[in-house]
Amino acid sequence: MKKQEDTIVQLDFSEEMKNSFRDYAVSVIIERALPDVRDGLKPVQRRILYAMNELGLDPKKPHRKSARIVGDTMGKYHPHGDSSIYDALVHMTEEYSLSLPLVDGHGNFGSIDGDSAAAMRYTEARLSDAAMTMLENLSNGLVDFIPNFDDSEQEPTVLPATLPNILINGTTGIAVGMATNIPPHNPSEVIDGVIAYIDKNNISIKELMTYIPGPDFPTGGIIINSEALPAIYETGEGRIKIRAKTEIENGESGRKNIVITEIPYTVAGNKTRLLETLVTLMKDKVFDEIYDVRDESSKEGIRIVIEVKKDRDIDNLLNGLYRKSQMEDTYGVNLLAVKEQQPITFNLKSLISSFVEFQEEIYTKEYNYLYDKAKKRQEIVDGLLRATDVIDLIIEILRGSASVKQAKGCLIFGDITGIKFKSQESRMLATGLNFSERQADAILAMPLSRLIGLEILKLQEEAQALLDQLAEYEKVLSNSKELLKVIKKRLKEYKALFSAARRTRIASVDVSDYVEEFKQEEIVVLIDRFGYTKCIDAAAFSRVGEETIKEYTHIITLMNTDRLCVFTTAGNLFQIKAMAIPRCKLKEKGTLIHNLCKVGKEDILLYMSFEELFESQLLFTTKSGFIKLVSGSEFETNRTMIASTKLETHDELVGISALSAQDILHGNQKVILMTDKGLSLGFPLEEVPEMKKTGRGVKAITLDKKDFVVYSGVANPQQETFEYKGKVYSSKKIRNRKRAAKGQNASL
Repeated sequence: MKKQEDTIVQLDFSEEMKNSFRDYAVSVIIERALPDVRDGLKPVQRRILYAMNELGLDPKKPHRKSARIVGDTMGKYHPHGDSSIYDALVHMTEEYSLSLPLVDGHGNFGSIDGDSAAAMRYTEARLSDAAMTMLENLSNGLVDFIPNFDDSEQEPTVLPATLPNILINGTTGIAVGMATNIPPHNPSEVIDGVIAYIDKNNISIKELMTYIPGPDFPTGGIIINSEALPAIYETGEGRIKIRAKTEIENGESGRKNIVITEIPYTVAGNKTRLLETLVTLMKDKVFDEIYDVRDESSKEGIRIVIEVKKDRDIDNLLNGLYRKSQMEDTYGVNLLAVKEQQPITFNLKSLISSFVEFQEEIYTKEYNYLYDKAKKRQEIVDGLLRATDVIDLIIEILRGSASVKQAKGCLIFGDITGIKFKSQESRMLATGLNFSERQADAILAMPLSRLIGLEILKLQEEAQALLDQLAEYEKVLSNSKELLKVIKKRLKEYKALFSAARRTRIASVDVSDYVEEFKQEEIVVLIDRFGYTKCIDAAAFSRVGEETIKEYTHIITLMNTDRLCVFTTAGNLFQIKAMAIPRCKLKEKGTLIHNLCKVGKEDILLYMSFEELFESQLLFTTKSGFIKLVSGSEFETNRTMIASTKLETHDELVGISALSAQDILHGNQKVILMTDKGLSLGFPLEEVPEMKKTGRGVKAITLDKKDFVVYSGVANPQQETFEYKGKVYSSKKIRNRKRAAKGQNASL
């Protein structure tokens, strides 16, 4: 008995992780995520089609429950869960995803809107005509078979696809460290491209693109960067920009309608997302031109209506919609597929050449199979014709034999031992018989009706037809050009069967920027003590009662083209576009100011419109007693956040006062400061110097070490009191002193 120590294997952890992850990655790449370049199928798709073929679900047979198909696939070939198999089955039925669906679904298999398919117990399916081009002659030894996961069944390593499925239907998949994204193409164009390659192997990709100008998406749309396609087909990688197809129609009440009739392929299977985005853009007033959005799609096709307000620039609106919705989207192309167990990035020509190589291989195997089959049949027909010439002798042998084995031995070897003959002549003739075993079996199984003259004539005609067939097969097998002719003939038949007009238009479009267009109007921004912010029309605000107005600590009137400026204790200025402030009803709460700009934990000192700011001067006072005046024109910028003043370390703003030019000109304004210890100081505003926003300011008051400024304000000569933290102070009793002097006790 071995000791426990002998059974312990010492492994390096990093090496084991590396090997295990490599094995996992290879398994995902080869066995799950990437298609084979020959049939364009992932393993799960191939196994589904093979299982359906084994169930006899060809296009002429009735549909079968999807649950049965999924069960057979999972139990025999793909033990990875029923949901992944059913999802793959559903995908192969989607006309909006594939140019040629491989499965004919019956029941609710979802929709282009994004509705999910019904449970597999409710749906039924069978193979489509396109799928049969991938399964023809599967039993003729055209492809290799391997054991399944438990060695109980055999499954094909690849399907004998005679249609270039990888280009026609495309595919998408994410593996480990790599992904594939092959767009679908028009079947007729792809077949023409393959035939062109067969006729001229050294054809360039530029020449191939005269046959295959670009992807053809089932959802249509417009490819707007045609100039990128040559590089994509050369390298196998790139980005395609797709736009929705639109029409302009006359609407109600003098309005115009933008009607979307085709959507980008990237939102196929999720059209509802596009619709929701358009509705959100309308509700949030991102595009004020939109009057209404509605979906009028039906079985006849897609029809999303965007109703545009009167006298608005529709072309400009379209430019904005292309930029801010999925009406224009990007499709990333990556022509990655598996060839000989290796993931390879192909270009257009190498994809086609790999398919043609596969066709030569399977057609050679097919013709070898047909040749062998015809040769065997010729042997039997020749034997039957020879038998009709000596049929009397054969009957005599059968009547004189004690067993079938004895009679068969005589037919093959001329062995007459134990057989009774009527004459010596018959005995001598029997010894000369030399039929093959296959011929002997056919003769022994031949019904007497085959001796009728018409039946013999049929055998003679069949013998001649077999000679012609064998000559044709030998001709094809001995000459590669003849083999390629056969391939081209089959492809032309498929072109006639699956021909379809191109759906996606290819163009080169100059991308235009959107110019914001909206009606200028006055609005009122309301901010409550918790920071909840909203805006309403100025007309609506004029009808608001005084009691309701008291609920708001800040009320700012500005134009909807203006910006709301927010100054904080940290010396920052945040700017918020008026259009970004939610337009609400008076009863609605609005949104926190922190959601509109990145204020963070900073306290807000002042709200005002940019228009008012530009025409004002701001009085800045810091906690450590520095003060200055800054012109509002200093803050002219489109940046959403800037530093409004320079602050020393550990200093902060305690007061910002907005002063008009009239306040400055008339003079007699008094600056009032209050400290934490209750001291106050007043001095004329005209003594405060005007500086740049980057300046620190001048010392306004001398403070004790532990004292600091807590309030700063400006009082006019007529103002007798001011309020601070709920208390009313007398501005008259705060005497004017030099800025550097210490303050005195403030008077209530």
